[in-house]
Amino acid sequence: MSSEQAESLAAVLRAIRSGAAVTQPGLVRHLGLGRGVVTARMAELEQAGLVATAGVAPSTGGRQPRRLRLRSEAGLIVGVDIGATVLKIGLADLSGHILDRVVEPMDVATGPDAVLGRCETLIDALLASRPADQAVWGVGVGVPGPVQFSTGLTVAPPIMPGWDGYSIRERFAPRWSAPTWVDNDVNLMALGELRANPAAAEVRNLLYVKIGTGIGAGLVSGGRLHRGSEGCAGDIGHITVTESEDAVCRCGNTGCLEALAGGAALAAQGQRLAEAGGGELTRILAERSRITAADIATAAEFGDMAARALLLKAGKLIGSTLATLVSFYNPGWVALGGNVISTGDMILTQIQQTVRSRSLPLATRRLRIERSSLGTEAGLSGAVHLVADELFEPRCLASWVPHSTPAGRPELASSTDLDVAA
Repeated sequence: MSSEQAESLAAVLRAIRSGAAVTQPGLVRHLGLGRGVVTARMAELEQAGLVATAGVAPSTGGRQPRRLRLRSEAGLIVGVDIGATVLKIGLADLSGHILDRVVEPMDVATGPDAVLGRCETLIDALLASRPADQAVWGVGVGVPGPVQFSTGLTVAPPIMPGWDGYSIRERFAPRWSAPTWVDNDVNLMALGELRANPAAAEVRNLLYVKIGTGIGAGLVSGGRLHRGSEGCAGDIGHITVTESEDAVCRCGNTGCLEALAGGAALAAQGQRLAEAGGGELTRILAERSRITAADIATAAEFGDMAARALLLKAGKLIGSTLATLVSFYNPGWVALGGNVISTGDMILTQIQQTVRSRSLPLATRRLRIERSSLGTEAGLSGAVHLVADELFEPRCLASWVPHSTPAGRPELASSTDLDVAA
């Protein structure tokens, strides 16, 4: 199949998937392709079992045109969202709709064998509940550390001891005989927001910021996920925000944003305050063995001024960093996620105020700074949408559509672009 044919095939499928155009006349108008080309591509997609008739559309003169839909039930996508402390696994159809899921605590620091072994057990259990004729078309995995997207290798992840250079792809792909893609978790959160939130898709320029155990960002520019030349764009948690050598980061450097305002840093600062005695944090510590970022938010709500000061300082540090990015990148939307953002409004409000006060007025004129619309589901949503996007990318689609399925072809993920098209 020529590159021109592959591009038009992917364009027709993309329009049907998104609902932008679902009839032959609509596809001709929407894509600017000739009627004969559209007819041929529709026939190829139907023959491959990727699209099917879904009734008829109103007539605009003459016969009513057929409506087409993506056969989302044709295959299964496995999504894996490995967080620092939580593991989420889901099965989705080809539209990205999650059919079944499981969530459980998991410490990523226990290493790849323990974490991925548990993933395998949970995925097999979910697959066992599905019809036998539903094959796995692809696997998407997010991890809380840097990933070289072209190879799927984790590279020196600060909070993932034992994972450096580990190939999740080589472990998962043969197990389910399916192409496997691995990416940084915040990239997938950004992609999930882009695909599942129509308002974010309309803005097309999006900055997704996760403030959890660590801090990271995913960038969407012109409707495309931007990973950079090596796949590590958006690693804002390791931007230096102070020259103090007291703030030692898990990456080995000092003064990083994450070392001062990340969830782990906040918890450590709160622990020290609680142990010093006095205030709501000390009362909370008496009831449990350690202080969390959520406890600091609770203490602040009960009037603990030291806890409140911690949150306001963290909000200012994060907001100042984001203000620089907003002026430089000029997104239309900043989506905030992660367990620290979910603890309450105090840190969110401080971030919003700091960004608006320190950014260029033009950059913030229409800027929205809000919590992610997907909440804790953003990473899992992004993992399954990553697989769908890659499978239906022109070069990949052209290589497997003559066989009607990518199942049984794990090599499809071995060569891929760094950016994901909208």
